[in-house]
Amino acid sequence: MYQKNFEEVSLFNIPIAKLGMLDTLLAVEEAIDSDQQLHHCMVNAGKIVAMQTNDQLRESVLGADLINADGMAVVWASHLLGKSLPERVSGIDLMENMVELSHENGYKCFFLGAKPEVVEEVVQRYTHKYSASVVAGYHHGYLGREDDERIAKMISDSGAHILFLALTSPFKEIFLDAHKHHLRRVNMIMGVGESFDVVASKVSRTPIWAQNLGLEWFYRFIQEPNRIWSRYLVGYSKFILLTFKTMFNGKGKQPMPNSI
Repeated sequence: MYQKNFEEVSLFNIPIAKLGMLDTLLAVEEAIDSDQQLHHCMVNAGKIVAMQTNDQLRESVLGADLINADGMAVVWASHLLGKSLPERVSGIDLMENMVELSHENGYKCFFLGAKPEVVEEVVQRYTHKYSASVVAGYHHGYLGREDDERIAKMISDSGAHILFLALTSPFKEIFLDAHKHHLRRVNMIMGVGESFDVVASKVSRTPIWAQNLGLEWFYRFIQEPNRIWSRYLVGYSKFILLTFKTMFNGKGKQPMPNSI
């Protein structure tokens, strides 16, 4: 069982680690070096909203050992509610830093998810940038539920220290929570959403200035308005509503799930 040695704040009834990027990387390094399993999860505004009505997603997220805030909206909300988080820890930045850490420390990574050509491109790019030694294995994400245990065993047997799972929510959270016992030999397991597509240059990443202003959602909306208008515009509106409800209910009396 993972032994926590970091502070958390309860935000929307979610225990979010009060860690920045560097301290999160140190927690990963400690878990690997002490041969513990660290189940990691990210939450952004959209996921927090979805957790209010999706019980399986909520339980899967709360089953994680370390939860980071991935999104400026969550960081801003934490300041409004008097439970300040130090900074946003983006999933793709954490993944990139962890691959570099793996190269430096001799760790191995398994890449699971996305289309076959995308995950292959990700592996090729990291192999070229670092070396083949950082790759324990890889597999695309087009799987049926009947494949889950087989894939989990394959990852466990690969010698990987770190698993990056590039599936959308809630599938990545549910998979990791359901199969972490099959992955117990893997020290760090985390979902990375669409990060493989960004690394493989299939999707353009939001410019740094827009990320710092919390406008990543708007940049993505401009790129793919038909696909994600509901996810972002409706989701962010609900998140703002949830934040104000929490403020007016009192910082210690947060709305319970299914209240929005």
